[in-house]
Amino acid sequence: MSCRILSVLSVLLVLVAANVARADDEPAFLRGGIGYYDINDNEDAAEFNVEYISNSKWWVFKPFIGAMATSDAAAYVYGGIRMDIFLGKRFVVTPSFAPGLYHDGDGKNLGHTIEFRSELEVAYRFDDRSRLGLSIFHISNAHLSDNNPGTEVVTVNYSYPISDLF
Repeated sequence: MSCRILSVLSVLLVLVAANVARADDEPAFLRGGIGYYDINDNEDAAEFNVEYISNSKWWVFKPFIGAMATSDAAAYVYGGIRMDIFLGKRFVVTPSFAPGLYHDGDGKNLGHTIEFRSELEVAYRFDDRSRLGLSIFHISNAHLSDNNPGTEVVTVNYSYPISDLF
């Protein structure tokens, strides 16, 4: 390996290690969002979602479960993993991945019941650890079917620490 590649890998390892320690004290969250479904095509709809984000960790990943519905009666339930990457005290970038079950209702036919969701969220973290974020995610069946149009969704999310609810 070249020195440049080793340097980049070293910096990434240090960033992940620093963020793992910071994420250890994060609570579980209840997250809700509203968004714009199918921004890349002509079957757009309003999108609504709710998630439970666990405070348990699997190495650097946190498990989560969620449900999404659209104004066209499409529905999607999913569960997966996410990783918080802290950029200072206030900003958190969170990639996530989740397989799930999709029903198109009167909305877009995504080609299969099994669909996969990849998301990237950028959030502002308040003093009480709640977060206001903007995310974009892609849902696709990864070619489990010949019909695989996929869709992109943009959402505004609010994550509230569950420990503050009780």
